[in-house]
Amino acid sequence: MALATGLAAPAAAAAPFAWSLLLAAGVVVFSTVPLGAARSQANFQMADLAAPRAMFERLPAWGKRAAWAHQNCFEAFTLHAPAALLCLLAGVGAATEGAPLAVKAAVAAAWLHPALRLAYMGAYLGNVPPLRGLCWAGGLTCSGILYLAGLQAMLAG
Repeated sequence: MALATGLAAPAAAAAPFAWSLLLAAGVVVFSTVPLGAARSQANFQMADLAAPRAMFERLPAWGKRAAWAHQNCFEAFTLHAPAALLCLLAGVGAATEGAPLAVKAAVAAAWLHPALRLAYMGAYLGNVPPLRGLCWAGGLTCSGILYLAGLQAMLAG
């Protein structure tokens, strides 16, 4: 029984970072839905598979924003994924009792990042630049918090 509880604590502490990684990847995949709808509205044909970016000019205005949002999802993921992995590998949050503020901030940032990225996509599609900018900056800040927490754990450990 002691072995089972010893293994459960690290897994529970790692859960927010693993979920953040999974959900952030899900946002990237989900970003293809509005892009696909825009391509459909622009009469996507099999011949367009030869040069899918060439049809960009045929997309409606919201479809162009969907394409830009999709591209930005990949860019954000390339920053966020290593941060979440660093937290997983460094064991951020392993000591859940009396966790320091930095660990609590990292856990909050891990959960908040995918939500901000979804809101970013909605703001981009809805053409609400101030909200889009806030969501982008918030997501970037979340990734930065994860990098700091992971680095702090690596240096402490």
